[in-house]
Amino acid sequence: MEMDFKSVSIIFYMNNTDKKKKVARLSVASNTFLVVSKLIIGLMIGSISVISEAIHSSVDLLAAGIALFAVKNSSIPADDEHRFGHGKIENISGFVEALLIFLAAIFIIYESIKKLIHPVPIETIGFGILIMFFACVLNFYVSRMLAKTAKETDSIALKADAMHLTTDIYTSLGVMLGLFLIWILETIFKGHHFHWIDPVTAIIVALMIIKAAYNLTMEALGDLMDSSITKKSLDDISEIISSNKYIKSFKNLKTRKAGNKIFIEFDLVFNNEILLKDAHTITDDITNMIKAKYDADVIVHMEPCEDICINDCEDNCKVE
Repeated sequence: MEMDFKSVSIIFYMNNTDKKKKVARLSVASNTFLVVSKLIIGLMIGSISVISEAIHSSVDLLAAGIALFAVKNSSIPADDEHRFGHGKIENISGFVEALLIFLAAIFIIYESIKKLIHPVPIETIGFGILIMFFACVLNFYVSRMLAKTAKETDSIALKADAMHLTTDIYTSLGVMLGLFLIWILETIFKGHHFHWIDPVTAIIVALMIIKAAYNLTMEALGDLMDSSITKKSLDDISEIISSNKYIKSFKNLKTRKAGNKIFIEFDLVFNNEILLKDAHTITDDITNMIKAKYDADVIVHMEPCEDICINDCEDNCKVE
């Protein structure tokens, strides 16, 4: 029994949704563990940089929860109130996550400045170094899974979550090295204190977080503003359309994204003697070829060729 193109597309879409939900749940679980662990160790040894990492991970946890909500709801089919589907929930998710990162970074800087003015001794530094190392290993594994799935499913929500955890890897490394440096210096120079290194490291961590948040904000807003897809994708679509020998030209190619869903519109220009039935069949073939490559809604307008190329039709015209 053969399955039609629509059935295959539905199965593929369901598989992608399941993949996204699975890694989003993993991110929630790993961040929950790291928040509790970092907070306990940070309070126990009195390290503002470790506590700042706990705050960072708590923001990551909230972001992971938002991402999970987004990937669940972005897969809801189009309805009467949302004729283009619910894909932009993922873009909104990415934007909200970026705002949360900004707020966390500001709080970390505020607490770090307080610690610079009123230094607090750090006890049992080894525990702090150990939890930071473990956080790096765990976040590396989870972030790679998130990034891989985000690339496979073109999910901005998972990409944002992966970006959070990748930033967390670098910040955890920074905190770990800062604590290690304090331990080395205070071992070499007995009686001297280098506690200022801890809040300075936390400020550097916060600045790295702000940079990542800015990049994420720009990407999320780009899709919310209906930005076009990448030039490479546009070239691929143009090549698919041009590959059909019965098409004289095409024009008015427009694209936009909502989450991982792409919306494509263009005009096909046919020989004016072609039968409507044949033109319709060719249009369906091209539409299906595009859908096989992208998760897209495709709208095509058919026009007769007047043997004179005008406006943007001329760039793709085959008339000699």
